[in-house]
Amino acid sequence: MQVEYFFDCSSPWTYLSYSRIESICAQYTAELIWKPILVGGVFNSVNESVYEQRANPVPVKAKYYAKDLQDWARHQGITIGSPPVFPVNSVKAMRGCFVAMENGLISEYVGHVFKAYWTQLRDISKNEVLQEVVKKTGLERAEFFQKIASQPYKDKLRANTEELVDRGGFGSPTIFLNQSDMYFGNDRLTLLEARLS
Repeated sequence: MQVEYFFDCSSPWTYLSYSRIESICAQYTAELIWKPILVGGVFNSVNESVYEQRANPVPVKAKYYAKDLQDWARHQGITIGSPPVFPVNSVKAMRGCFVAMENGLISEYVGHVFKAYWTQLRDISKNEVLQEVVKKTGLERAEFFQKIASQPYKDKLRANTEELVDRGGFGSPTIFLNQSDMYFGNDRLTLLEARLS
């Protein structure tokens, strides 16, 4: 069995799903394939209503959204705050996922990015924040920044983003089981588990 995990660290719901996706795959001996994307690119292509909802939120819905997020965070033992910079430009951080994958450190890297943004409320678009993430992950700094500025790594992120759109995705996290069975959102992991079992 194969699980493709399309994700962007700028989403709190993706942070919640990240906290469980590896253990779920391990439990059911499913191969986990990490697929970094730029969720803003997905929104621009197929889900522009997200921007309208952010600009003109329904007050009662926004209040419940905040409660729901904290309920899930508590349930999964994660601290999720309100970053002063939101939405954040995650493009460099997400290109960095490919460098981390090449070094066998993708889970560690992604965990540090999520924690920096959602728990420590740092701006992950800033090089100084990414430098700390790189150091904690054990990546080589000069190589990391050289690669994420290069065209091949820009192309990798764009290709994953376009692939998700082409396959019917509209946000993060999006998960495919065995290439065709799509699940969207942290709360659908229960359904993914049911299929895996």
